[in-house]
Amino acid sequence: MIIVTSETISGKNLEMLGTVQGSTVQTVNAFKDIGAGLKTLVGGELTKYNEMMAKARDLATSRMVAQAESIGADAIISMRYASSAIMQGAAEVMAYGTAVKFV
Repeated sequence: MIIVTSETISGKNLEMLGTVQGSTVQTVNAFKDIGAGLKTLVGGELTKYNEMMAKARDLATSRMVAQAESIGADAIISMRYASSAIMQGAAEVMAYGTAVKFV
């Protein structure tokens, strides 16, 4: 599956199939959340949150690709990520784009 953030794919004629998306809500466990809270006192990178968000992006992307494949898409154009806080220590990540077929 080709995934691009642009509206076209060079050298390809595209038939739009529709919007596809994948999402997930992820959280770190309570002990890691407490540790991250303490880390804010001294500053620095919150590696457990980075890991959580990377896992969430990967999962949201794979769900988006699965949806695109289920409708016969060859690629996804105009792909984007969106995220929002659901509660302390939890975030939703959504991957979305336009499924296309090569013609």
